[in-house]
Amino acid sequence: MLLSFAGPRALSEFRRLPLLERCREILPELTDLQARYLYAVLLDRPITDAEHDRLAHILDVSEPLPPRSDNQVAICPRPGTTSPWSTKATDILKNCGLDFVHRVERGILYDFVTSSATTPALPLLYDRMTEAPVADLSALFHQVEPQPLAHIRLLAEGRDALVAANAAMGLALAEDEIDYFLSAYQDMGRDPTDVELMMCSVVNSEHCRHKIFNADWIVDGQRQEHSLFDMIRNTHATHPQGTVKAYSDNSGILQGYATPVFRPRTDAAHRYAYSDQQTHVLIKVETHNHPTAISPYPGASTGVGGEIRDEGATGTGGWSQAGLCAFFTSHLRVPGFAQPWEKDHAEFPARLATPLDIMTEGPIGGAAFGNEFGRPNILGIFRTTEDVHAGRYRGYHKPIMVAGGVGLIDDEHVDKKEPQPGDHVIQLGGPAMLIGLGGGAASSMDTGSNTEDLDFASVQRDNPEMERRCQELINRCISLSAENPILSIHDVGAGGLSNACPELVEDVGARFDLRAIHNDDPGMSPMQLWCNEAQERYVLVVGRNDLDRFAALAARERCLYAVIGAVTGDGKLELSDPLLGDKPIDDLDLAVLLGKPPKMLRDVTRLAAEHPALDFSGVAIADAVARVLRFPAVAAKTFLITIADRTVTGLIARDQMVGPYQVPVADYAMTCHSFKGHTGSAMAMGERTPLALVDAPASGRMAIAEAVANIAAAPIGEIHHIKLSGNWMCACGEDGEDAALYDTVQAVGMEFCPGLGIAIPVGKDSLSMRAIWEDTQGQAHKIVAPLSLVVSAFAPVADIRRAATPELKGGNDTRLLLVDLGQGKNRLGGSCLAQAYNQVGPDIPDVEPGALRRFFDAVQHLLTRDLILAYHDRSDGGLFTTVAEMCFAGRLGVDLDIAALGDDALAALFAEEIGAVIQYRASAEETVRAAFGDLPTHVLGAPNEDLQLRITRGDDEIYTAAVLDLHATWAELTYRMQAHRDNPDCAREEYEHIQRADDPGFDFHLTYEAAPSIITDVRPKVAALREQGVNGQVEMAAAFDAAGFDAVDLTMTDLIAGRTDLSQFHGLVTCGGFSYGDVLGAGAGWARSVLFHDKLRDQFAEFFHRPDTFSLGVCNGCQMLAHLKDLIPGADNWPRFLRNRSEQFEARLITVEVLDSTSVLLKGMAGSRLPIAVAHGEGRVEFQNDADFASAHAQNQLCLRYVDNHGNPAVRYPLNPNGSPAGLTSLASTDGRATIMMPHPERVFRNVQLSWRPGAWRGETGPWLKLFQNARAFAG
Repeated sequence: MLLSFAGPRALSEFRRLPLLERCREILPELTDLQARYLYAVLLDRPITDAEHDRLAHILDVSEPLPPRSDNQVAICPRPGTTSPWSTKATDILKNCGLDFVHRVERGILYDFVTSSATTPALPLLYDRMTEAPVADLSALFHQVEPQPLAHIRLLAEGRDALVAANAAMGLALAEDEIDYFLSAYQDMGRDPTDVELMMCSVVNSEHCRHKIFNADWIVDGQRQEHSLFDMIRNTHATHPQGTVKAYSDNSGILQGYATPVFRPRTDAAHRYAYSDQQTHVLIKVETHNHPTAISPYPGASTGVGGEIRDEGATGTGGWSQAGLCAFFTSHLRVPGFAQPWEKDHAEFPARLATPLDIMTEGPIGGAAFGNEFGRPNILGIFRTTEDVHAGRYRGYHKPIMVAGGVGLIDDEHVDKKEPQPGDHVIQLGGPAMLIGLGGGAASSMDTGSNTEDLDFASVQRDNPEMERRCQELINRCISLSAENPILSIHDVGAGGLSNACPELVEDVGARFDLRAIHNDDPGMSPMQLWCNEAQERYVLVVGRNDLDRFAALAARERCLYAVIGAVTGDGKLELSDPLLGDKPIDDLDLAVLLGKPPKMLRDVTRLAAEHPALDFSGVAIADAVARVLRFPAVAAKTFLITIADRTVTGLIARDQMVGPYQVPVADYAMTCHSFKGHTGSAMAMGERTPLALVDAPASGRMAIAEAVANIAAAPIGEIHHIKLSGNWMCACGEDGEDAALYDTVQAVGMEFCPGLGIAIPVGKDSLSMRAIWEDTQGQAHKIVAPLSLVVSAFAPVADIRRAATPELKGGNDTRLLLVDLGQGKNRLGGSCLAQAYNQVGPDIPDVEPGALRRFFDAVQHLLTRDLILAYHDRSDGGLFTTVAEMCFAGRLGVDLDIAALGDDALAALFAEEIGAVIQYRASAEETVRAAFGDLPTHVLGAPNEDLQLRITRGDDEIYTAAVLDLHATWAELTYRMQAHRDNPDCAREEYEHIQRADDPGFDFHLTYEAAPSIITDVRPKVAALREQGVNGQVEMAAAFDAAGFDAVDLTMTDLIAGRTDLSQFHGLVTCGGFSYGDVLGAGAGWARSVLFHDKLRDQFAEFFHRPDTFSLGVCNGCQMLAHLKDLIPGADNWPRFLRNRSEQFEARLITVEVLDSTSVLLKGMAGSRLPIAVAHGEGRVEFQNDADFASAHAQNQLCLRYVDNHGNPAVRYPLNPNGSPAGLTSLASTDGRATIMMPHPERVFRNVQLSWRPGAWRGETGPWLKLFQNARAFAG
């Protein structure tokens, strides 16, 4: 039975009107276009009127969907798929007791007002990779009988059968691999099944087996001694110190510290507590290029999700702390913002996403996964490249999408354990779906070379809320210490179970039951079921005596799992299908599958290319500045940063934003390892891909040098503590590219890194970096990416407080020093200046490892002596950009004298040689310069107070500009992208705010003393309540613990099952995150699971009415408690929280004023202006009516409001990040015992958690600890 409902409006006016105009370009007679949501609900049985009303109430709908008119079009998820929205919404309905609901799906109904046929405009309405027009909503739920197993007629047809299957199935098998499997199955005397063949192709794809990196090489006729991987391993062989695990697990592992780890105990009480653990640092960086090229949002999102799983699936379980992300595309071509370097060379391929589409949707996808999972993204890169060089079209039509991160793992969980016969093989996470099929093989192919149907099949979909549940279960297992039931774990990525399961049991063998796999698409064939790449899944081995304990932990987390097999110990793989009565995998020896197919031989030659000399005749400094500051690699990346949560976990010590004006210029990112102490991890990135067009080995050295120069500002100590991830992208098979790859790996692995003292224990390759297509006239085109080494540097940090940033400090007693590792050569080849004028040039920067090492050691020495006031490396945009960005961060001018840097001012200002600008006290000049020994250093000038950047050569002034004007130029790309992607009014307001000369920056004021807590033996109990999808409970518990509470991890399943109840708690805090992914409104699904459960409703109401209790709702918990206002005394006038005015997730450090209110949690804080973390998508306050606002104001229920840097209520974006009236963001009940707020005090209760703080705030205690201390005082 199918029900359908009409939902609310789907598009705001600023999204609807531009869409209307785009449609009018195709349909000139179109007069209007409206859009509203529709809901389709598949029922398992007929329902009563009462059940119907309850369903409608939970969905917040009132009208059935009327019959569709001719000009109405329903855009829905592609039939045959299940959307992430559907999965989460269906969970809500079932957890609200509506077990008659089979599944609910959502679409958008577009209503065209026109007399013309609407078909030509439909492509403007949807992403064809994930959505489709649907005429009959029943198609969304259509199921077919399981498709049969297929056999490849190898014995009868021989090699031709494999060749045909290879093409038809998009397997990407090489000729020698076809021969290998032909021989193997002939020896077995049977035909392979399509399951086996697909599995073999993925397991042995370039994506999974890295055949080129393991190949033998002949270069210019000379057989080479080493493979690429041999040379990478050489870096670890020469500098193994500090590396715990390299090349043998899902992540690299670095030596860490003894750490007080804060986590809930896995006993009946679930109390949070610190336990001293030897922890190590996890590092991993992945790429997800092909999926992002064809469907940017899910491609980037699942790229981030896959990398997070890699960290969680290391050893017998780890956890991710923070992420990094990077995008490389061809030129953007932003509408209304054409740039002179953006030349048209060929019609863009229709089946690929444009660079603008990628950078509009891809970063949101990547950020959204991290936001919902609860993993902050605190580092990134964005570069565009596209031009014709040396007769070849070069660029990133096939983009690079990098996802990486840093995590932690307990020492006792570093090594996987050997499975034993009889142990259980478990699939953890979501069900199988017909998505991502063959993605691993597709990623090994040239973008555009696959058939379009197979490109559709390889699109993936994300469900971060499901992955969060899996990680919570892994966390519970590892908290059991030696009793961890997980013996081995592997993430499910490329190839799905067909790759993950063989790798999990490769040393022992196992038998599997195909029909034990959770499956949301029963029509899938055995091949599709075994090989699909449905996301958010892991496979793991649990001891044969530990299954019940594991099951109980999984049930508490509502984490899906299935026992899909058992370890056999016979070294074979068997997959049975009891439904169809066949064996899709019939006793296949794992040595055949995972053994050694023929080793590849690469016989390649070097290619010499001529690069014309650079010509900047007639280019004035002002013209160069205008272009370089707008060039995407240089320009402000704010539009990529504020969409991503950077404070979740409460363990972030350095994000991208620097200084009292929060300018995105950080050189590195840094985490804390615990809520106690000051150890942490630092990470930075480096790349110099345009240089590879001239000298690939130099580009590799420079990429590493940039990463080292960036991370040098973190207090690391000896250079061998730094470990690198090398992500190698190349268009192998193109003339000269393979040889360039070999030479670059050799330069890095055999020479540069050994000389530098740094190892590369982890990495990834993607070696099909080209796009091929035919235009609409049938002309063939090809674009080839430059050889691209993207380097990520990681290091443990002993004391995070000693780091430096680019924020210039005021005062006339400081100087700026340039440390020039380019030795005065000022080579402009490959620079952003050259690219901005469509040139490359023959002379590019390079660096010598000894000089870089001495530079790093000197910076570390100065950090330990607190002699560096500000630090910024020289990279994209050269010295000019380095100094300008320091000006932006400190809102100061600089007087710069470049007389000592040579006669060519453009070269001195825009060369991208390795180096740094350091601010220091003039009194320490001799000490600072002496630290750099024989490295060239130049005192360039000093800051000024008049906000001018003045450049002189001796007595001659050669350039002057206002810093605010330069900042506006630098920020214009962000403004244009935000105006294109988000609410254009908000984009304009932020851009105008940058240019305000009267803005004093952050100006905090405390009306109380931030003091440490006085902890007694009496610790009242506070429940840190979470629902599935909540991700902020640990930092919340830590904040209450720091105030003297006994914090308890409480799940909704605990309350539903009756394992505990609220009567034992003095306090209740509903934590931040994305309960149920916020699919039915932020916090609404969570609240409805209380309101529509009679016992829970009564229990919550009783708690709220007890006079000795307090409650706090933060972010998602704020939204949830607002929906429970009818249960809370004195909260009936509370508002609801709607989509931000920008219609974007907003993550920022914001100033709030504490108002004089009834809240017991804010006692004694009124009048303070405090920094606080904001991270939400739905925080805009809307009262039911004006009377509710008036009564809340009259009864002193208004608690916090956003204020500008003058202390006035913030009404403009971004200081008011969500558009709430009068900046309101927190309320209390009339008696003050219940408080709700959208910002996150729990993420900033320590000073080290703040992205910026006044110099006087040197102590441990942050200003927001007072809130939690007030709660402790109230509890008595």
